[in-house]
Parts: sequence; C-alpha cells; structure tokens
Amino acid sequence: MDAETYIGQLEQLLAEARPVPLSASVMVSRREFEEALANLRAHLPEELRQSRWVIKERDEMLQQATRVAEQMRADALVQQQRLVDETEILLVAQQEAERIVDEAREAARVLRLESEDYVDAKLANFEIVLNRTLTAVTKGRERLRGRLVSDEATSDAGDSKPYSSGELVQPGSQFYDQEQGV
Repeated sequence: MDAETYIGQLEQLLAEARPVPLSASVMVSRREFEEALANLRAHLPEELRQSRWVIKERDEMLQQATRVAEQMRADALVQQQRLVDETEILLVAQQEAERIVDEAREAARVLRLESEDYVDAKLANFEIVLNRTLTAVTKGRERLRGRLVSDEATSDAGDSKPYSSGELVQPGSQFYDQEQGV
C-alpha cells in the first residue's frame, strides 16, 4: 500500500465515525486512527523525505546567500563611503594646492618687483657715483690741462715726448701720460 491508501483509510474512519449528539464533532476509535497514522508514517514515500531534505538545504542556502548579500552590501557601502571621502579629500587637496600655487605666484611677483626696485636703486646709486667720478675726472683733466699749458710755456717748443701707446705727444697737445707724469 502507498501513502494515498492510508490517507484514504483515515478519511473513511472520519466518514464512518459516530456523531456526538448536539455537536458537529464525531467519535473515532483512537486505536484504529493511531494504526492508520503509524502505517501512513511508515509508508511515506522516499521522495517526500528527500524533499524535506532539499527544502532544508534550500533554506540553508537562502540564509547563506542572504548573509553573503548583506555582507556584499555592507562592503559596497563602505567602499562607496571611502570613495566619497577620497573624492572630498581630493577636492580639498586640489583647492589647497591651487591656493598654495597662487600664494607662491604672488610671492614670486612681489619678490621680482622688490628685486627690480632694489636693482634699480643700486643702479641709480651707481649712476650717481659714476657721474661724480666722471665729474671728478673731468675736473682733474681740466686742472692737468691747465698745468700742462703752463708747463709747456716754460719748456722748449720743439721737444716731443713719447705717449704711452708709443705715439709722441706734441707739446701743446691735450694728452697726459700717467707713466711719465707729463
């Protein structure tokens, strides 16, 4: 007999049971009902037992898949937050880099202008010193010319003296030979 037959026996027991007066209940022989259940349990098909095992395995796999999915979701959220944080950090770093570069450019511009002002001031001072030196040289040469003119008047008119480059200085010329003091 198979499980269907035993289920049929249980149904027949209920159908043949005596009704309880003034109630919708029926009276069934406990012994007969327990025997039918025991026979049904003993003759349950193997597929039914396997299906329970399959269902249990499926439930375990679903639970494991749910845990893996939850872990993946949590990992993805952490990764997303890390990327957001990195993006924010990158933006802040880029802004800071731009600020530093702007400050460096401004500092370089100020330094260049200050350097140009310093060099211009030094050149102006040098120009003043050179002008004074040129004035002193000019005055010194004029004094020497005055002395040479007076010295030449007392010396011979036909004498010629060598110039430092090998040329001869004619009396009355405007050259002065520093080596000879003339």
